[in-house]
Amino acid sequence: MGKKGIIDRFEGDFAVIETVDGRMINIKKHLLPENAREGDVIDLEHLSIDETSTRLRKEKIERLAERLFED
Repeated sequence: MGKKGIIDRFEGDFAVIETVDGRMINIKKHLLPENAREGDVIDLEHLSIDETSTRLRKEKIERLAERLFED
């Protein structure tokens, strides 16, 4: 499996990406796809969005939020 990270935020011309081992790295925004957003899972070898991992991660977060805010 290739190295992956999650876009934490954008600062100026850089995307700040948290790697699976918890390191924060800066990558120039223009090297990422135009539609890259905070929370997207990035394949660091190809600098592309891992659509499947991003969707699964967002679904997991939504389920956790629903459980957290249940009455």
